[in-house]
Amino acid sequence: MREESREGARSSHCFRFIQIPQIPVSPEVHEVYENGEDENPLLNPGLDANLLEGDILTPEGRNAMVNKRYRWTFPIAYILGDDLDLNAKGCVHQAFEMYRLKSCIDFKPYEGETSFIKFVKRGGCFSSVGDQQTGQILSLGSGCDHKAVIEHELLHALGFYHEQSRTDRDDYVDIWLNEVTPGLEHNFNKYNDDFITDQNTAYDYESVMHYRPFSFNKNESIPTITPKIPQFYNIIGQYLDFSELDTLRLNRMYNCSGPLTLLDQCAFEYASICGMIQAASDDADWVHTKSRPGAEDHTLLGRCRDAGFFMHFSTMTGRPLESALLESRTLYPKRKLQCLQFFYKMTGSPKDRLVIWVKTDDGTGVVRRLKKLHTFYADSDHTWKIAHVPMEARQKFRYSFQAVRGDPPTSAGGIYIDDISLTETRCPNAVWRIQNFSKIMETANASTVVDSPRFYSPEGYGYGVRMVPLSSYSDYTGNYVGLYFHLLSGENDAVVQWPAVHRQATLVVMDQDPDVKLRMSSARSLTTDMRNTSDGQLFWDNPSKVGTYDPSCYCYRSQSSGWRNFIKHFDLMRRNYLKNDDLIIFVDFEDITSLINTEVPIKPQ
Repeated sequence: MREESREGARSSHCFRFIQIPQIPVSPEVHEVYENGEDENPLLNPGLDANLLEGDILTPEGRNAMVNKRYRWTFPIAYILGDDLDLNAKGCVHQAFEMYRLKSCIDFKPYEGETSFIKFVKRGGCFSSVGDQQTGQILSLGSGCDHKAVIEHELLHALGFYHEQSRTDRDDYVDIWLNEVTPGLEHNFNKYNDDFITDQNTAYDYESVMHYRPFSFNKNESIPTITPKIPQFYNIIGQYLDFSELDTLRLNRMYNCSGPLTLLDQCAFEYASICGMIQAASDDADWVHTKSRPGAEDHTLLGRCRDAGFFMHFSTMTGRPLESALLESRTLYPKRKLQCLQFFYKMTGSPKDRLVIWVKTDDGTGVVRRLKKLHTFYADSDHTWKIAHVPMEARQKFRYSFQAVRGDPPTSAGGIYIDDISLTETRCPNAVWRIQNFSKIMETANASTVVDSPRFYSPEGYGYGVRMVPLSSYSDYTGNYVGLYFHLLSGENDAVVQWPAVHRQATLVVMDQDPDVKLRMSSARSLTTDMRNTSDGQLFWDNPSKVGTYDPSCYCYRSQSSGWRNFIKHFDLMRRNYLKNDDLIIFVDFEDITSLINTEVPIKPQ
């Protein structure tokens, strides 16, 4: 695939899929939390506060219950306190986006409302349950600046208790109170169904609201909570994202008819092809095709043989430049930006093209103003790839996939698309696709690292990611993959500002579930600051000044900062993280200087 479209619609690094060989060197990496503050932050050990179940703030004489009086109206007003870490402020906005993507819950800056949430930095992670109707705090202390942890605390604020507090919990888990630290037994309370509600859903071992096995334990090797189905032992207490049932309960509690920022998605599993249409004037058509050996769909890849469907356009017959247009239904945006994500593969001639178009309202109410967004070309990699195309449609619109035959006599295949999602969010700044990841994990040792290619931020900073397949961290679930962020010298170094501070680096290991609402991607963020290296230099200064020369990229590479406990090997081997044996990592590096000051001018007492 060519590194840039002929239109130059987007910088090439957003669409580069490069397999980087393993480099057996000692990784020069630093932990964001050297003392492991983020390993189980919801328990808040040693915190002197009136907390129930580890992270529930219980104001005297006030508890949220099933009573709808404690439900919020939307959007929920919020304040980011001045004491909150800058990185935590950025992560709060990430959590807001996940709520908007998976529910109808929305948030807005405080403007004098009686009910509001003020995010502050106290001694740990905690929140009240439900709308206290007089304003309330949600604390994000050290180790709490994590998307899933903030989702968890906001679920408390929205009215949810922990999963193992359910009335029927003893049917699903065993609580070993004799193994609980004396005096902390109250953290395993169980409530009657006239106090809390499960929204008529099954017990959820995968809930982001569930305790981990060793919560409040007095013996480090003996758990306090175990599932009655042993297969869930390594799953309870996950810090990835909302589970499917978390999302279902949230939407039921607040009568959500649909998410706020999801506009469209399609896996082509049904003959209706999600309401997409073929252009009547085309030379040929896209074909709704069933998976078969050698031409497997992406939706069910690795799960079912000869199952699943995708859209296919053959480039083996016909004449050059013949094409087919597959067009979405008419969509009505609420925001000013969108991201079209899809999987595709091209197995024909290098001259074949896949062109992405958008049609918008021409000012008369008719959707016909056409704009080309990006062009993809075939290359030697005939496997499924992920693509992101940003849009800025502000009126009703349709998006389209145009397949164009390049040179039929030399073509041995065609063009495939599958698993489309269109969301009103920003596309990731960079995508790193690591192929054959299972093999990398099998052969890795403690000194193995894999470095990404160089990416550039929208401001022009060069950066990269270092992946450690077998990190130095392990727990009762087994081994972990570590991910670390670093700066790289690049072509814009003479122009960009140094040191590169107040920029938030966000790394996401993608769950490739075809339904964007069900994905449980793992995300972590760090924010650059004025810290020094061990030799007294600024950590985030120009890599040409403080980094080490790397002949593999003909550039200087700074030291890396990140997380040895980014994601479990156990998690990677389940769900859809390694579909097609690809590990897909999204990376963003953005300026969040604007969040240094409080977002609202009026602060309530």
